[in-house]
Amino acid sequence: MAVLTIDELASALLPGQAIGGLDLGTKTIGISVSDLGRRFATPREVIKRVKFGIDAEALLGIAAKEKIAAFVIGLPINMDGSEGPRAQATRAFVRNMAQKTDIPFVYWDERLSTVAAERALIEMDVSRKKRADRIDSAAASFILQGALDRLTSLAKDAAPDSAD
Repeated sequence: MAVLTIDELASALLPGQAIGGLDLGTKTIGISVSDLGRRFATPREVIKRVKFGIDAEALLGIAAKEKIAAFVIGLPINMDGSEGPRAQATRAFVRNMAQKTDIPFVYWDERLSTVAAERALIEMDVSRKKRADRIDSAAASFILQGALDRLTSLAKDAAPDSAD
């Protein structure tokens, strides 16, 4: 398994491959999956964290079922750009996953993704209790959608200009 940049992922992906988005929390792992055209991120069920081996097995089961070619994982960077304990825990999780899978991971700056997800759920009039259950997968969708939008932008930049 490799850790790739978003640019490297754009070059490595084949048409029709789905990507998974992850929001790694202390109690849950929020999951989102792209469509095969990589235009839309859709939230999935969260994984309730138990211990790493069980969490990894659950995640890889979802990856196999959804035919995920890569994961975009939110990297919780502080607002000042520094990395704290949560970012270190995320990097450790990815290092441990490297021993269990060849699926590549891409780190994605997730600043404000949970805030944006919560606002979207509030706007949809989702109750506080249901928001608590859905927030991690909604955040994973915001993370993945940002990466999908970047991949689309990279593909447009790489396409030959037909206006000439």
